[in-house]
Amino acid sequence: MKYYTKKSKIRFQLKHPKIIMVIIAIFVLFNSILYFFNKNILPAVLSIGEESLRREATTIINETALDIYSKDFNYNDIIVTEKDNEGNITMLRADTVKLNYLASKLILASNNKISDLEAVGLKVPLGYMTKNFVFYNLGPKINIKMTQVGNITSSYESVFESAGINQTRHKIYLNVNMKMKIIVPLNSKDVEIVSQIPISETIIVGKIPNTAIELNKQ
Repeated sequence: MKYYTKKSKIRFQLKHPKIIMVIIAIFVLFNSILYFFNKNILPAVLSIGEESLRREATTIINETALDIYSKDFNYNDIIVTEKDNEGNITMLRADTVKLNYLASKLILASNNKISDLEAVGLKVPLGYMTKNFVFYNLGPKINIKMTQVGNITSSYESVFESAGINQTRHKIYLNVNMKMKIIVPLNSKDVEIVSQIPISETIIVGKIPNTAIELNKQ
């Protein structure tokens, strides 16, 4: 019986070489497709996902900042000008409590909107990878997931520029930084998003000291 069993296996192998060849061909084809997908498709998907994520996140931050600061920011309330007896400007003092409150309000509102974006994700047609306008909406859509990594951070930046004789232009910017991760099948990528938002621009009459103002970081 043992001899018969071994002989049957040998006959099976000799009688079915096509099956073995088909299995090998399927294996090679599968690996070729997987290699092509990893080499060509995934980098394109990650690039498109990164581009779309930056655009969406930046729009959320900028629109949220515009809504908050246009309502609650008043330069004369935030920046207090101190002068000496001769009327010369000695210091510009910032209301850091108010600035921190506005920045915290922006971060909280942005986090809520980013969470909504995470829940929905992005769907990109496969034809978009061709970078050809004709094929943009063609092909199946690839679902791109995203998640926020860490917290949103912000800092204020104060810039002084000469605006004429005895005049200075004072600009205040809000710098917002956040990190997100885009997730596609078999791969992922961290994306750092940096947005600089102009908060105010004011002309100050009088000489400004070199150490006139220092805005805090949030």
